Amino acid sequence: MSIVVSNEELRVSRPSPTSAATRPVLTLPAPAGTEFLLSEAALAFIADLHQRFEPERQRLLQARSARQQRLNAGELPDFLPETAAVRAGDWRVAPIPADLLDRRVEITGPVDRKMVINALNSGARMFMADFEDSSAPTWDNLLQGQRNLHDAVRRQIDYTSPEGKAYQLAEQTATLLVRPRGWHLPEAHVLVDGQPVSGSLFDFALYLFHNGAELLRRGTGPYFYLPKLESHLEARLWNLVIEHAEQSLGLPRGSVRCTVLIETILAVFEMDEILYELRDHIVGLNCGRWDYIFSYIRAFQHDATRVLPERGQVGMTAPFLRAYSQLLIRTCHRRGAFAMGGMAAQIPIKGDAQANEQALAKVRADKEREAGDGHDGTWVAHPGLVPIALGIFDRHLDGPNQLDRPFEAQALAAADLIAAPTGSISEAGVRNNIEVAIRYLAAWLGGSGCVPIHHLMEDAATAEISRAQLWQWARTGARTDSGTELSLPQIEQWLGEELTTLQSSSEPGATPPEDLAEAAELLRSMVR
Repeated sequence: MSIVVSNEELRVSRPSPTSAATRPVLTLPAPAGTEFLLSEAALAFIADLHQRFEPERQRLLQARSARQQRLNAGELPDFLPETAAVRAGDWRVAPIPADLLDRRVEITGPVDRKMVINALNSGARMFMADFEDSSAPTWDNLLQGQRNLHDAVRRQIDYTSPEGKAYQLAEQTATLLVRPRGWHLPEAHVLVDGQPVSGSLFDFALYLFHNGAELLRRGTGPYFYLPKLESHLEARLWNLVIEHAEQSLGLPRGSVRCTVLIETILAVFEMDEILYELRDHIVGLNCGRWDYIFSYIRAFQHDATRVLPERGQVGMTAPFLRAYSQLLIRTCHRRGAFAMGGMAAQIPIKGDAQANEQALAKVRADKEREAGDGHDGTWVAHPGLVPIALGIFDRHLDGPNQLDRPFEAQALAAADLIAAPTGSISEAGVRNNIEVAIRYLAAWLGGSGCVPIHHLMEDAATAEISRAQLWQWARTGARTDSGTELSLPQIEQWLGEELTTLQSSSEPGATPPEDLAEAAELLRSMVR
């Protein structure tokens, strides 16, 4: 069927013969052993994508800013009247490839060599190799990560730890998916016509250029997770990029398949439209819960009636998050797409059986809810959680997924998706936000994008919640449950106290005091 999604057409540039030959300028040389990734042909491919699609990317980023200004002025998100025909239409996404039909458990993590091997060997059905929230985007991390994936695709990856332990791939491994960075992030180390290229296009292009044909030859394909979309027009841009990339590299149409993370409050109102725009390539949507919570804070940053309670009280049973996950499941299954559950941030705790059991109980409850609601699979951050999550989904599912399971359609309105949860803010909760943000920023500045803190795996998404809540509380007259006003001076006082506590730590491997001080100053600047 043919449906007009909107009257707004994307404006895609057509490079002239002269501009098409523009060679990207690298601000740093490639790290040793990764030079082959930045071949003349690979760089020409990146330059072509930049020149064709960068103007539209910039226009869409400007549209984001304009939308936020309207939200700040009191506009509330809602379903788009101009795309009602898409939501009402009877259409489905393209058939899902065989090696993506069973996604009961997916493990995610950064792209360092040891992690790639362990994740592929974890027993999970899928491994999402992450250039986004769990990776600090240093030049070395990005290119070494691409090299690691290049070697993993060819089963040529191994690793020996400083202690002499050897790691190599098992005979059976997870199917590989790759998450590039979001549309909003540039890659400052690669310039075309003096402009930094898109981080999204850089990550996507390098992986597809070097591995697309090889993956198809091995009976699988180039599979991606696309993050941080805020509208169906951003999905339309991805579709244009994918189709042009397939044609440029001589890949069969439809070779590139993707799952989109629904992790912004605006995207949840356009899930049908996002699926429709990418219908020849998309296989599912994922509940990116942590970024979704941050997006809620950002969208309603000046609305004192929608201030969230402390982070520990905002779980997937909160009404607005429950509505979000239920609508995602219903939307996906109606369109023949997977509805993937979100990340359990807990990690196993060694040396404390009681605390470990409490953590695992939270994981079990989360995965029981997801499987019972109808999700086709879920995410974990640690190999030790794979058998727990897999066992739960095995009990609930009659087959590899729940695409054919009938569900009662509960009516959900726009108000359900933005309803503010109830709860409180404690001094301990505020201090926890401060501590997590300082410790994560210190690690991120040192090149690590995911950090275990208090037995939770923190990444950019969870740390951003901590930072954004501090910013919002200081501007909306929020108070703790004991009556303390969370003014900026009060938050800065506690920030200084938490920094002193962290700097006095004598634990083995503690972050150096000067690194913590740098992180605290950065946090202070982002809260002011």
